[in-house]
Amino acid sequence: MLMRKIKKTLVIALTLGALPFAQASSITGAGASFPYPIYAKWASLYEKETGNKVNYQSIGSGGGQQQIIAKTIDFGASDDPMNADLLQQHQLFQFPAIIGGTVPVVNLPEIKAGELKLSGELLAKIFLGKIKKWNDPALAALNPNLPLPDKNIIVIHRSDGSGTTFGFTNYLSKVSADWKNQVGEGKSVKWPTGHGGKGNEGIASYVRQMKYTIGYVEYAYAKQNQLAWASLQNQAGQFVQPANESFMEAARQAKWQEKPGMGVVLTNEAGEKSWPITAASFILLNKNTDNPEVTKNVLAFFDWAFSKGQQAAEELDYVPIPADVVNTIQSQWKTELKQ
Repeated sequence: MLMRKIKKTLVIALTLGALPFAQASSITGAGASFPYPIYAKWASLYEKETGNKVNYQSIGSGGGQQQIIAKTIDFGASDDPMNADLLQQHQLFQFPAIIGGTVPVVNLPEIKAGELKLSGELLAKIFLGKIKKWNDPALAALNPNLPLPDKNIIVIHRSDGSGTTFGFTNYLSKVSADWKNQVGEGKSVKWPTGHGGKGNEGIASYVRQMKYTIGYVEYAYAKQNQLAWASLQNQAGQFVQPANESFMEAARQAKWQEKPGMGVVLTNEAGEKSWPITAASFILLNKNTDNPEVTKNVLAFFDWAFSKGQQAAEELDYVPIPADVVNTIQSQWKTELKQ
């Protein structure tokens, strides 16, 4: 009899002890590589604090959109905001989660980060293949004190469907009529020249390893891989460096609530200190779900990120979503999503 009581007590104790672990949640997201460093950092901090897991795969914005439409993931991520028609068609809810900047990165011996100056027009000509040499007269005129080499420019671009590519080509379309007419903008375009790398990771790897290359990556990847970036001439005619301050200056110009799903494109914004290829990254959720608990868990993660993830974001050179925009987002969660 005593042994039975002991066994029963042990079973109850083990069951009660297991309850906190059984209640922990696990959610899966996929998409843009642009925000991957901060989403990975947030996921790690969130799990330590709550015990809940967030698995995020960096597969490109195109893949994120496709998978959330197919309902094979709990949330998608895209740097190319979906328009009102597509959001309605697929019954998706969209909101911005983080802001950052895309930077042209180069591998030029003897030239440090931020020393090379580029205008939007010259950047477009390089990616069109019209400027082929690093010591081209147009580049030399803008950079008279730099030792530009007599070497061919090797262009590196994304090979996958990418929101970073959307932002980059959107910017080039705004500053170059030739680019707009010959190539245009999109997550994938027909590149006039160059070699493809998969993800921000792929471009960063190519540029780090190959001399005389130029590519474009999210700023955090440039810093993490110790890549040299170019300064860019903005709409106000000023040459600016990528930094939290210049990203925030561009974000201040945004009219978030005038776009469906807050799908603001932050390229070539006004402001003397604005970085011209600033971007927001967006989260996509299914409005109609068979499992509202999953949606609740996704929102709990981003609610935590908005309230407790700012420092981590700034440490990785991202800009948190402004507080007034966060308030609007959270109000829309209550009215538009099952949870």
